[in-house]
This record gives sequence, C-alpha cells and structure tokens, in this order.
Amino acid sequence: MAVLALGLNHQTAPLDLRGRLAFAPAQLPGVLQDFRQRLQRAAPEAALLSTCNRTELYVAADAGAVRDIAAPALSWLAAQGGIADHTLRAHTYLREEHDAARHAFRVASGLDSMVLGEPQILGQMKEAVREADAAGTLGTTLHQLFQRSFAVAKEVRSSTEVGAHSISMAAASVRLAAQLFEDLCDVRVLLVGAGEMIELVATHFAAREPKSMAVANRTLDRGEKLAARFGAQALRLTDLATCLHEYDVVVSCTASSLPLIGLGAVERALKARRHKPMFMVDLAVPRDIEPEVAQLEDVYLYTVDDLSAIVQVASEKRLAAVQQAEAIIDAGVQSFAHWLDQRSTVPLIQALNRRAEEWREAELARARKRLAKGEDPVAVMEALSQALSQKMLHGTFAELHASDGSQREVLAQTISRLFLRGGGPAA
Repeated sequence: MAVLALGLNHQTAPLDLRGRLAFAPAQLPGVLQDFRQRLQRAAPEAALLSTCNRTELYVAADAGAVRDIAAPALSWLAAQGGIADHTLRAHTYLREEHDAARHAFRVASGLDSMVLGEPQILGQMKEAVREADAAGTLGTTLHQLFQRSFAVAKEVRSSTEVGAHSISMAAASVRLAAQLFEDLCDVRVLLVGAGEMIELVATHFAAREPKSMAVANRTLDRGEKLAARFGAQALRLTDLATCLHEYDVVVSCTASSLPLIGLGAVERALKARRHKPMFMVDLAVPRDIEPEVAQLEDVYLYTVDDLSAIVQVASEKRLAAVQQAEAIIDAGVQSFAHWLDQRSTVPLIQALNRRAEEWREAELARARKRLAKGEDPVAVMEALSQALSQKMLHGTFAELHASDGSQREVLAQTISRLFLRGGGPAA
C-alpha cells in the first residue's frame, strides 16, 4: 500500500478559493463516498480534512495504483468547488509515500498551521478520521497513518515548546481591537457563532471586561449556553440586521456557506452609529462577512489571512522547538515507512500460512486414519513429522538444484538465513 496527500492551504491558496472547497463535518461522509464511487475501479481508502486554513484529501491504495489516482482526485476536488482543473492545480500540493506521512505528522503537530503549534488542528484531524470511519472509507493504512500522527503530535506537545511562544487568532483579534479603541471596557462586543473558535474569542474578550457581550447563533440553545458562561446576551442570527449598529466589535466564525453579514446591513449600521468606527473580524471560511465591507471608510475588517502576520512572530526559542519537533516527526516517518514495508509482505505471509495449514491438515488426516487402523502411534507420529519436513523443504531443494553459478550462491545464503539461523554455517 502507498499513501498520497492532495491539498491546498493558507500558504498556497487565497481565502476565497479555500472557501469554495470548505466542507462542514456533516458533509464529509457523503462527499467521501462520492469520491470512492468516482474512483470505483481503484477503490482507495480516503479521508478529507477541511478547516478554515486547509482542505486536504488523504488517499491510500495499492502502490501501483496510487499515483494514477492523483489526477482524477484533483479533478474530483475541482468539481466539488466548481473550479477549473488548471486553476486548482496551481494552488495545490501533492505529497506521496513518505512525504505524505511527514506532511500528515507536521499538520497534526501544528507545524504547518497559520499559528505555529496551535492545538485546534489536532481535534479537527480526529474529527476528520471519525467521519471517514463513519463513511466506510478509512481503511487499515489510513487508520494507522492518523493514529501515528496523533501519537507524534502528542510527543511534540509534551516534549517541545512548539506553540508556547505564539499567540492565537483569538488573542490577535483582541490585540487589534485594543489598538483601535482606547479602552475595551467601553466597547460592546458581538460574537457570531458558538463553535470552538468563538469560545476562544469570548474567553479573551471577557478577560478585558468589555461593557457588554452578545452571542448570536443559528441554534439559540447553543448560543445561550455559551453566553451564560460569560454573562453575555444570547441572540438569534435573524436579529443581526436590527441590532448590528449597537456593537463596536463584531467577530464572526460560523459554518455558513453564504455570508451572514452583507454590505447593506453594515452600511445601515454605520448610519445608525453616525459613522462611529466598527471593528470586524471574519474568522470563517467561507466568509461570513461580505468582502466589500472592507471598502467602507469607518469599518476595520480583518480576515484569517490578515491576522497571519500578527500571529507569526518568530523567536529563537520557537525555532529551536521546531527543530526538536522535526526530529520527532522524522522518527515517526521512519516507523510508519517500516510498517508499510511490512504490510507489503502480508499477502505472502497469508499464502504461506494457508499452504502450511493445508499440509498440516492433510498429514493429520492421514495419521488419524492409520491410528484408526491400529498402527503403532510412535510410527504414525514419525511418519507425520517426516512427511511435513519433506513438504516444507521440497520447494527449497528444487530451487537450489535448478539454480547455478552466482544465482545458486545467493540462493544458498538466503536459505541459510531462513533455515540455519543460529545453527552455525551451512555445509
């Protein structure tokens, strides 16, 4: 078996293109099954990782077939987003075999993230594995790849300081807001969504004790639970248009496929605010806030890509931690490669076991018949052991006699390693 990873991320593709290939967790089983049906002849194992910063398709198949899957996989992915193949190809990367494993390990460890060492990607990767398993597309090879990814990520986090010297998107949002407003205690904050990212943002803003906070979510119950934790007000998404003007800070991160906050709604909010500045952060992919909003004079709109320059603050300590993490990943890749090599011999091992079992059953049946006739048990056991030995060595002797010259020498050395290990040199 061999593995490949085909994907695009924040380093290779712009935000809007990533948005066209963003999949909600609930979509993954159906999407993966569709992929398997498109490549029915190859019937590969498949898993799809989709976050705000990346969409990656992991595939495992027979070593001879996996490379032939790359082109149709890209075409399938392009079709999912309504993108021309050549356009998508310019923004994607393809990792094969050991490089695919290294990439998966780096992603799980947070080394390939916009925020170095961020822990959120590990949870997203585990969810992707659960969805692939539910879709019936995971398979033994990808299961092993991802389990080893999680183990490597755990070791990286426990043995290095990767992520200890960087700030998160949530923290960056608060820092930017603090630069725009003199005192965050005087601002009203609106959080749109109730997922993990918004929860992190709420935690950071709550620490600054703003004048008020509100959480708007499609499901009111979930929004109320999050709002209750921070003493915030819970709103429905349908309330946004009428109350947007009340808030100085708006941070949005939902799984909506279409923008929730349009240009017209923000223009009306600014008019009601008498053009008092609004600070807006769109952490969603696809976008929650129409990009045209950024052109308004009194709005400061930031996206996940805009925040990347803030969160990527290099330091000597962090670089040293990355080197330590890469060493752990190298060891993990070598271990996975060894496992794959072993997997390639599984069919041979299974065939040998089947043949040995056939021999055993045949000789055992013959011995039982002789015992039933009243023959001497010792003689029967002697005959059984001799017959098994002859069957086991017959092919070896035949190959040895049929070989000549250097071929015989190589074969003799192999036979010695197989049958005379620890028993001294061959005669």
